[in-house]
Amino acid sequence: MEVETKGYRVDLSGAAWHKSSRSGPNCDNCVEVAFAGGAIAVRDSKNPTGPALIFTPDEWDAFVGGARDGEFDLV
Repeated sequence: MEVETKGYRVDLSGAAWHKSSRSGPNCDNCVEVAFAGGAIAVRDSKNPTGPALIFTPDEWDAFVGGARDGEFDLV
């Protein structure tokens, strides 16, 4: 699958998708992440041929930093 975003194309056909090590081996209710073509792709494991969200490295770093800092914790 090739995706065009933010003015450039990202080829996800050969992407190596990863999910949390806390997910069971047969778990299909996960978020998967791949690093491809200088971008970060995120998809739903229940729909591997479906759409993916594409982030730049700076966007991904901001998201991961926010998650680590508790910005998305429910109060």
